[in-house]
Amino acid sequence: MNEQVFQERFAQLLKRIHALPDCQKAGLAVPAADPNGQEAEITRAVTELQDSLDFLRLSVKYLMFDLEATRRENGYLRRLLEQATQQDRTEDCEDNYYRDEEEE
Repeated sequence: MNEQVFQERFAQLLKRIHALPDCQKAGLAVPAADPNGQEAEITRAVTELQDSLDFLRLSVKYLMFDLEATRRENGYLRRLLEQATQQDRTEDCEDNYYRDEEEE
């Protein structure tokens, strides 16, 4: 729906509202007559929504950065653990070798 069609339908709606009895149109004519107030409210809501989306984007970027850093740290710590485990196995084998010689 483009702007022209919207304006035409809006004008038709206003005509129908004005054709209603006074008791029924009292509640309808006020919001329809003040589109600037609603426009300001819509603008404020859109601005708040954009701010929320910006914050969400920033939060997701931070979480992705943190996840990547955690994965790098995890890989580094796993390599250290593997090296320490291999070193312990080597030392255990060397200890057994020397013990076997002492027993003979």
